[in-house]
Amino acid sequence: MVYAEHSLYASLWNKYRPVILKLMSSAGEGPQEYKLYSHEFKALNPKEKTYTFTMEVTKGKAYGGVKTSTVARDLFNVLQQSKKASELMNENSFELRLDKHFVFHVSYKAEEVKEVKAVAALVVEAPVLEEATPA
Repeated sequence: MVYAEHSLYASLWNKYRPVILKLMSSAGEGPQEYKLYSHEFKALNPKEKTYTFTMEVTKGKAYGGVKTSTVARDLFNVLQQSKKASELMNENSFELRLDKHFVFHVSYKAEEVKEVKAVAALVVEAPVLEEATPA
C-alpha cells in the first residue's frame, strides 16, 4: 500500500472501492453507472482542469486514460490492491469512465469479444451449399 499513501486520489477511490467492485461484478448484466460528488475531487486538487477519463482494463493491464490522467492512474492502483478487483480485471475486460458530470461508468467488454469470436467461428464452419442440378 505504499503507492496509495502518496497518490492524490487514492483515499477517495478507496472510499468508493466497494461500490466500484459491485459495478464491475454487475457489468456482465449491462453497463453500470454511479454518480460521484464533484466537490470531493475538487477538494483534493482544485487546480485540476478536468477529472474525466476513459480507461480500458484488459488482462489486468490498463490502457488509455491511465497514461494521461492522475485520477485514472490512482483508481487503477487502488483496484490492483484489491484481490477481488484484480481477479475481475484479470478475467475480464472493462471500460472504466468518469464523465464531466462525475458519473462513473463501468462497461464489460469480454462479451463483445466472445460474440465476435462466436460469429467468426460460425462463418468459418458454415457449410457451402451447392446448387442442385436438375436430373
